[in-house]
Amino acid sequence: MIARVTLEIALGKDFDYLVPDDMDGLVEVGSRVKVPFGNREVLGCVTSLPESSPLSTLRSIIKVIGVRSPVTPKILELSRWIASYYCCPPEIALKAVLPVAVRKERSGWREQLFVRLLKPAGDPPKMSERQKKVLEILATRNELPLQELLELAGTTAQTVRRLEDKGWVEIATRIAERDPYARETILPTTDLTLSPEQSAAFQRIIGAMDQDKAETFLLHGVTGSGKTEVYLQAIAHALRRGKGAIVLVPEISLTPQTVERFKARFSSGPLQTLVAVLHSHLSTGERHDEWHKIRQGRARIAIGARSAVFAPVDPLGLIIVDEEHEHSYKQEEAPRYHARDVAVVRGQMEKAVVVLGSATPSMESFHNAERGKYQLLDLPTRADDKQLPIVRVVDMRMAGKGDKGPPIFSPQLKEAILQRLERKEQTMLFLNRRGFASALQCPLCGYVAQCPNCSVSLTYHRLIQQVRCHICDYKADAPTVCPDPKCKNPAIRYAGLGTERVESTLIKLFPHARIRRMDSDTLKRKEDYRNILGDFRTGKIDILVGTQMIAKGLHFPNVTLVGIIHADLSLHVPDFRAGERTFQLLTQVSGRAGRGDVEGEVFVQTFTPFHPAIQYARRHDFAGFYEQEIEFRKQLNYPPLGRIALLTLKGRNEEKVSFTADHVKRELEAIKVEVPDLIVAGPAPAPLARAETQYRYQIMLRTHQMTRLGRRLSVLLSAMSLPDDVMLTVDVDPVSMM
Repeated sequence: MIARVTLEIALGKDFDYLVPDDMDGLVEVGSRVKVPFGNREVLGCVTSLPESSPLSTLRSIIKVIGVRSPVTPKILELSRWIASYYCCPPEIALKAVLPVAVRKERSGWREQLFVRLLKPAGDPPKMSERQKKVLEILATRNELPLQELLELAGTTAQTVRRLEDKGWVEIATRIAERDPYARETILPTTDLTLSPEQSAAFQRIIGAMDQDKAETFLLHGVTGSGKTEVYLQAIAHALRRGKGAIVLVPEISLTPQTVERFKARFSSGPLQTLVAVLHSHLSTGERHDEWHKIRQGRARIAIGARSAVFAPVDPLGLIIVDEEHEHSYKQEEAPRYHARDVAVVRGQMEKAVVVLGSATPSMESFHNAERGKYQLLDLPTRADDKQLPIVRVVDMRMAGKGDKGPPIFSPQLKEAILQRLERKEQTMLFLNRRGFASALQCPLCGYVAQCPNCSVSLTYHRLIQQVRCHICDYKADAPTVCPDPKCKNPAIRYAGLGTERVESTLIKLFPHARIRRMDSDTLKRKEDYRNILGDFRTGKIDILVGTQMIAKGLHFPNVTLVGIIHADLSLHVPDFRAGERTFQLLTQVSGRAGRGDVEGEVFVQTFTPFHPAIQYARRHDFAGFYEQEIEFRKQLNYPPLGRIALLTLKGRNEEKVSFTADHVKRELEAIKVEVPDLIVAGPAPAPLARAETQYRYQIMLRTHQMTRLGRRLSVLLSAMSLPDDVMLTVDVDPVSMM
């Protein structure tokens, strides 16, 4: 028997090995194996079992890893599609579909000593008080981990060992699963009454499920319209049909709230099942155990961020991609897949229904719905007849006419915050920039502190008295005088603002308010997300300041005011998606207000109040924004009208990078014979011209035939010889042009 194996080392091809007789029946497609390669041993995955091999002499597999293949044939097929479409080696795609915790050679299970009550026949022997205490505890719990029992009884292991000798308890080694939500108290919930719009959407989704159709739905529902309830009832239908579901959320910060709602619905009753969680903030052990709960079929619902799209749910009936427009679904390292698009492909492969949900759909998804590729479902009003918040645009050009320049808070926003504090209502303030100030500048000589590794200015963090680069994480002590030796001006200033400065100013303005900040500087431990959101939900925080991690998906009924501090930040970047991103962000942030009984109010502070993205967001008018934006995209054949692949060349020698980029462009011109509509633009320095000491040049490819281009591009790049110190990356369907 022969096994064809993709090795974990990047070689770009498979290798054939003999299956020893004693492994016959253990090796199957998807098995993890250890094989000899040269003078070393490496791990790999069996991708096929061919009848024969072109080689006459084959070496044998050394070992099969685990008792069950971790990669199902369906996931293997999906990884092959990813390798082909996103122009990456098969071994890189295979690594993406399996968590690191699962790829290890040794079992990742944690073993622990458990104590179980036996209750032998006969009269109880004489016992010490400590022994009686142990038995009393076990009488109510029956079985406990030894360490936990010792802590509860206030005794030592010797006490329990003596009970074991007398036959009253059994001590045995067992697998102890690590559950990241084990200490959470989950109160069961039941289905809510659906509105007519929700019911219509639900019926169309389950209709496709009942026919086993690989249908993709775009659920376009305004913020607070009850999309999650549609998700929950659709999942219940999948479970009734004996199938499982995957739920993708864009931010790890959304996961605790989402998990709580899904566990509450499926923790009891006839559809009871485990809900597994997969995201990067779990420990390695937790990730291992959660993944195996799914693979063993004990957890039929998987919830997580981007990589959860590969969860081994089998059979799969439904995939939900919540906030489908979010750019965090795009992987930034190879393979540079987009989880939303992978979800659609996986649904087609496994005849599962895919639901893409958003209040602000991506241009690509809405265009697909217009063309009939996706089915459009509309939820145009909020649940329970709640009103969308009133959005007030504040022109900061007028507020900044004084000597001190524009304030952080306009008088209108300041007054609105004060009113909420007096009424015991909550406020969320959004600024998509962390730190205290965005630049360190000398007003005398014009010096600006720049990162030595990247072409960006350093951000000032006052709490730790450092200037830091948010690209490469370079850090240095904040200077007290101008660093220019010819100047040494002590009046150096910090320009711009970040969430740290917003928080600091709030504390001065409202000293009695309970204020918390939520950004990547304050969230250092995995439980910080849950703790801050839990405190906000229970009313222990009056004002929550944060970056985009507070912008979407969160449901807090007592939030009646949202303030957007600097609405222009995402508008003025060299990216054709800048307007779309701004519209989505403003609409999503605004949607956090007024989700309870009190009407919500939103203040948008901006220096460009008449920009279409801001005006359409003010009116909650997605259709109007889409119409004007699609006209702009048509003129330049940008997505969703055309497709883009972005090639980036990096190296420490700028002249060599530029020369290599010119060479690559000449090679690309030859592809036009097979892809006639191909447009090659560049090379040119990237908008972020230098990052982490690497100079960056870009070439943009535009076409309507991305699948054909991808195949041709893979062949070209594998045959192309580049200097050792110049790296080339390919990003198919990029979401950022930086």
